[in-house]
Amino acid sequence: MPINDLFEPLRLGDLTLANRVVMAPLTRSRAQPDNTPSELAVRYYAQRASAGLIISEATVIAPEGVGYPNVPGLYNDTHVQAWQLITSAVHAAGGRIFAQLWHVGRISLPDYQPGGALPAAPSAILPKGNAFTWTGPKPFVMPRALEVSEIPNIVAQYAAAATRAIQAGFDGVEIHGANGYLIDQFLRDGSNRRTDAYGGSIENRLRFLTEVVEAVVAAVPAHRVGVRISPSSPVNDMSDSDPQGLFDAVASRLAGYGLAYLHVVEWAPTEVAPPDFDFQSLRRRFGGPYIANGQYDRKRALKAREDDTADLISFGRLYIANPDLVTRLSQDAPLNTPDPATFYGGDAHGYTDYPFLSDPH
Repeated sequence: MPINDLFEPLRLGDLTLANRVVMAPLTRSRAQPDNTPSELAVRYYAQRASAGLIISEATVIAPEGVGYPNVPGLYNDTHVQAWQLITSAVHAAGGRIFAQLWHVGRISLPDYQPGGALPAAPSAILPKGNAFTWTGPKPFVMPRALEVSEIPNIVAQYAAAATRAIQAGFDGVEIHGANGYLIDQFLRDGSNRRTDAYGGSIENRLRFLTEVVEAVVAAVPAHRVGVRISPSSPVNDMSDSDPQGLFDAVASRLAGYGLAYLHVVEWAPTEVAPPDFDFQSLRRRFGGPYIANGQYDRKRALKAREDDTADLISFGRLYIANPDLVTRLSQDAPLNTPDPATFYGGDAHGYTDYPFLSDPH
């Protein structure tokens, strides 16, 4: 296998990707207060269309799913119309883009919830840490536990958002099951203490993810649906008593749907060293395309392909500062340094003004 196939075309379901480099979902908090994507985002995404696949920033499926300021949504026609401008620009530049479907669960505040309600979660367990707000960090609040009768409506919201994503011109969707948000909260026993059909055993804790996947693949062809997970990540106060057993079961369950890919956060930014976890077990059990994410650079990405430990590699922060990341990686060219002060919120500065190696036009 040539190590440079990182930059060669790949067939993903019925899509042909220009390369195996993926732009990971990156929250930038530049949408309107009503969760409508901004006009700035059109240029931002189009600049990065040389990626084999762009996965959009996390996009809320409902007002109750919001946990951060100025994040985009896919729960009304206005959102669809705004996203259409973005997907059209990406396609015009030769790119492919999936929408990441998001509900934060307990990682929210009444400030973000309709009517100032408490955020909902599998169980009433207070997460350690603080929520992000424009006025500074605020401690999380005790969430309320979802009633069983409420769960079908949330599942339906995922499916409706997936339908809107296709209407908006996205090539597919990614179900956000990672980083301590609602689906992850149902999966892991550190955040799920339910005693009904959605808690307790691994099989029960898989139920919510399974129902979401089945609803989404009923709305969108399965080969246009991916799932993202973060088996070992402690982000947002997450833990599990048996992460390997749990996520082996997740991968095995997802294998039956003919999905586009499994996207795995292998190494969270909060971790100083790679976790002791067998990610290749997940890849074997899933059996389909595997996207690896987490602290990858050019050297690690090329080695992952050389050793065949991943089919595609997703890059996050490097994509913030390097719109032409594929070109820079393929040429082993110097990389721009991202400016953390402009990661969240603001204007074009630190968003669409990072330089290309050469003029993109």
